Parts: sequence; C-alpha cells; structure tokens
Amino acid sequence: MLKILSFKRQTPAEAAFGIFNGLLMLIICFLTLYPIWYVLVNSFNDGQDAMRGGIYWWPRELSLENFRAVFRSEGIMTAMGITVAKTLLGTAVHVFFTAMIAYAVSRRELIGRNLYMIIGTITMFFGGGLIPYYLLIRDLGLLDSFLVYIIPAMFSFFNLIIFLSFFREIPAGLEEAAKIDGANDLTIFIRVVIPVSMPVIATIALFHGVYQWNDYFTGMIYINNTDLQPIQTFLYRVVAQSSSNQMLAAMPSGVTINVTSQSLKLATMVVTTAPIVIVYPFLQKYFVKGFMIGSIKG
Repeated sequence: MLKILSFKRQTPAEAAFGIFNGLLMLIICFLTLYPIWYVLVNSFNDGQDAMRGGIYWWPRELSLENFRAVFRSEGIMTAMGITVAKTLLGTAVHVFFTAMIAYAVSRRELIGRNLYMIIGTITMFFGGGLIPYYLLIRDLGLLDSFLVYIIPAMFSFFNLIIFLSFFREIPAGLEEAAKIDGANDLTIFIRVVIPVSMPVIATIALFHGVYQWNDYFTGMIYINNTDLQPIQTFLYRVVAQSSSNQMLAAMPSGVTINVTSQSLKLATMVVTTAPIVIVYPFLQKYFVKGFMIGSIKG
C-alpha cells in the first residue's frame, strides 16, 4: 500500500524538464489566447478613445456603442440567419448522407467496394482546381443559390473513413437479428445502425458544424446576392474591404459618434465568432465521450 501511495523522486534533470515544459505551454497558451483577448477588450472600449492606443488588458472606457452599431448595420441579421440555417441544415444533410454511404461501403457484399475506396482516396489528394469547380457549380445552377452551401458539402471522404472504422466494429449479430425480423437494409441503417452510432455521429456533426459556421469562401466566390451571404463573408467584407466605412456612413446621425471603422471591425469579429465559441464546449463532451461509449446498447 505504501508503495502505491509513494511518489517517485524526480532527478534534477527530470524536474528541470518538467518546469521547461510547463513554461513552454504557458507561453504557447498566452500567444494563442492573447490576440483573442485583445480583440475582445478593444471591441468593448470606446472607439475614439481606443485610437489613442495603450489598451492591452482591460477596457479603458467601457462602451457598447460598437456592438450597437454592428447590430444596426444593414444585412448583419440576414447574414446571421443564413449562417445558422446553413450550419444546421448542412450539418444534418452531411452527417446522414456520409453515414449512409459509409454504411454501404462497410458491407463486404458490396460490388466494387475496393474500387470505390481507391477513387475516394485519390480525391483526398488531387482536385480539379477552382476554375473547373466554379464551372461545375455554374452548370449545376447553384450560383446565387442557398443550395450551394448544402449540396457540394453533402459528402466528405475523410469523414467516411471515420464512419467506416466505427461501423466495422458494430457486431454482425445486431444486423442479423434485424434481418430475421424482416428488416431491409434501409430499416437496419435507420433503426439499428444510427442509434448505436451516436458517438461518431456527434463527432462528425461537430467537425462539419464548425466548418459550416466558419466557411466564408463559398459565399465570397459563388454568391453575389448579399442577402444570401453568411456572417463570415459579411465579416470578410468588413475587414478586408471598405465596408466598415460604408456601414458608418449608413448609420443615423449621432448614433456612431464614438465608433470608428477599426472598433466596428473588432466588434464584428466578436459577434461572428461568439456563437460558435459558446456552443463548442457543450458539443465537445460528445467528442470526448465518443470513443468511450460502447456500440451495443441493451
């Protein structure tokens, strides 16, 4: 018992190595988190006062005018609605479609299964390029369409591999019992495979949901209608173009007296990033538990 409770005495070299690792991780964490903190602090500071500089840790003059200006700006709520809609719908469609294909590929009786795996693996490393892809999207009639966020992202071969490794661990007895009861392949997939695969489904949903929320490129390249652009494309226009000055000019007189284009950009960054940052910790528990939960449920 004493041996179990006793701690191994570290040598000076091991202690020094542990201290070095701890300091290195603290430095990495600081370099990662401080830019986020800097944006947050300055977004809550008065815009005119922030132009003086010197704000590093706490707001010098606390103000919510930057966020009031953001929410009064034309188009931001529409962009937020588009982002929420494409994230929810796109994630649901992607998970179901990818899981369905992965289940089919996991069946040994599928003809040409190895050929499909080879073709899919090639697509992970080689692509046609942006111009052929743009022409394909145009010919499919998806330009300036909400479906451009959904249909091209319905399937991912990388996520198929994750599903595949999970489906292969499902006991064959579950499917055999369902077939004896008269269930066909679709019924087995929906009523047997999906319920026991919730850990991996939650994991893939987390991956793809974060991708859908952060995707700005699709709206920038394939959408010209500003009413269909997501919040991340809206943020891109504010940060990379002169939209912040246009937003200020469009405000009613006196509303943005203490708001600058820079403070407006920082507040827009916070508004577009905050929802997924808040939701992520609640979804991450499924990712952590995903590989701990057994696939057989009694």
